[in-house]
Amino acid sequence: MSRRDYYETLGVDRSVNDRDLKKAYRRMAQKYHPDRNSGDADAEAHFKEAKEAYEVLSDPKKRAAYDQFGHAGIDPSMDGGPGGSGFSDIFGDVGDVGDVFSDIFGGGRGRRHSGAYRGADLRYPMELLLEDAVTGVSKNIKIPTRVKCGVCNGSGARKGTSPKTCETCHGHGQVRLQQGFFSVQQTCPVCHGKGSVVADPCTSCRGSGKVEQTRALSVKIPAGVDTGDRIRLAGEGEAGERGGPPGDLYVEVSVASHPIFDRQGSDLYCEVPISFSTAALGGELEVPTLTGRVNLKIPAETQSGKLFRIRSKGVKPVRGGPVGDLLCRIHIETPVNLTSRQKEILKEFEATLIKDGKGHSPKAHSWLGGVKEFFEGLAD
Repeated sequence: MSRRDYYETLGVDRSVNDRDLKKAYRRMAQKYHPDRNSGDADAEAHFKEAKEAYEVLSDPKKRAAYDQFGHAGIDPSMDGGPGGSGFSDIFGDVGDVGDVFSDIFGGGRGRRHSGAYRGADLRYPMELLLEDAVTGVSKNIKIPTRVKCGVCNGSGARKGTSPKTCETCHGHGQVRLQQGFFSVQQTCPVCHGKGSVVADPCTSCRGSGKVEQTRALSVKIPAGVDTGDRIRLAGEGEAGERGGPPGDLYVEVSVASHPIFDRQGSDLYCEVPISFSTAALGGELEVPTLTGRVNLKIPAETQSGKLFRIRSKGVKPVRGGPVGDLLCRIHIETPVNLTSRQKEILKEFEATLIKDGKGHSPKAHSWLGGVKEFFEGLAD
């Protein structure tokens, strides 16, 4: 497959000066960099093309060879070609391309790694009772974490000594591996990106700069939280390294199931069992809420499954909004453990309904009518 002309790749003419060449490359690098186009294969290909083109055209010898012989003049597989072959010194100077990335993304040549790292964030799972989640509560918790060593003050070095600049990356924290025109910058394998190494480690923290500790905290849970909500406690995570700031602590809430109520958003649901006679004749009964009891009027002829709404007895959302409602679903219980006399009374009652013939069971009547039409349809 033919390769694009390097000048065309960067969108410049052959008389371009070094300054404009660098500007053109910076535009391409910003537009197609993989960090800004995650998962985009086309953008990655454009980025590699631009990088290759700039590495050649920014080098006077390679550019002269390219202008005279084209791609063949800088092909590293050609004997004596200006491109050379094999790996360069991975700890050498990062060159002009490193300068460009320094301008765009920070870091690069001439900047030593500060060694300061933000501490890791911590997660703490907390299960709450529904009542506590709805009304809010304060909880005391214990967090196992790593804090700054008080002996070495977090440096990791024995008292009276200090970390030394890493001789492998010269304090950058990064090393560069290059093959041909392609290079990869990676974390220094010796200092692990810190830019410094501890020659004489602290005996207390063994050079890590941190020690294990269990901390007691009081967490205020706001009213209205629900399963999946997170409460952020800034600066309560793991200690930073080399003077870096601590991470955060995230308390992850889950609400335990309740024996009476089921929460759905800002509303609460509960099932209210009533007797057959109350459903038929109507009545009044007490139902529970999270803040006490309320009276619920049951109208005569109430059917099983009927929902009654009690306003503002639900949950006030943690992010604001109106208080939800309590919805009571009626469940009519069939009487059990009947005596002989009670069974006789029910049979007599059933007989009066049939004799009366006034349609005391409208749902059953409509259902039977539907069944009759269904079978008549099959017969046709």
